[in-house]
Amino acid sequence: MAGVNKVILIGNLGADPEVKHLEGDKVVANLRLATTEAYKDRSGNRVENTEWHDLELWDGQARVAEQYLKKGSQIYVEGKIKSDTWQDEQGNNRKKIRIRVLSFTMLGSRSTGQDGGPSGMENMSGNAAGSNRNQVASEPSIDNEEDGTDDLPF
Repeated sequence: MAGVNKVILIGNLGADPEVKHLEGDKVVANLRLATTEAYKDRSGNRVENTEWHDLELWDGQARVAEQYLKKGSQIYVEGKIKSDTWQDEQGNNRKKIRIRVLSFTMLGSRSTGQDGGPSGMENMSGNAAGSNRNQVASEPSIDNEEDGTDDLPF
């Protein structure tokens, strides 16, 4: 049976993109994305947990990230998990997990650091045809149109 490797994240960039221009007009951008989850513990105290994710964008997406994304920018990301394994100088086995971004959407407004560029919810897809570029993302409906109820378990 085939598996599914899909990641969806919404978060804020912890730093400006690190962009490298490689041979053959290839470009790669590395980003650090923070996702924060807030909840109340049993005592009623508010608790926040922040996870950091390493993102990797290539070519057209990397160029868009270089031009428009800044520290603090909020983005919606769809991608897949990739892992690298190696041995360090001391012979210890090491592993790094990163997210290979397949598409992303810039959230927020131009006032959050995207001067002169796309505003609102612009979608940057990684497909070769580029047919999904600059389309506004739409929210799927969760309502059951037949009887007016939703199918959420809570």
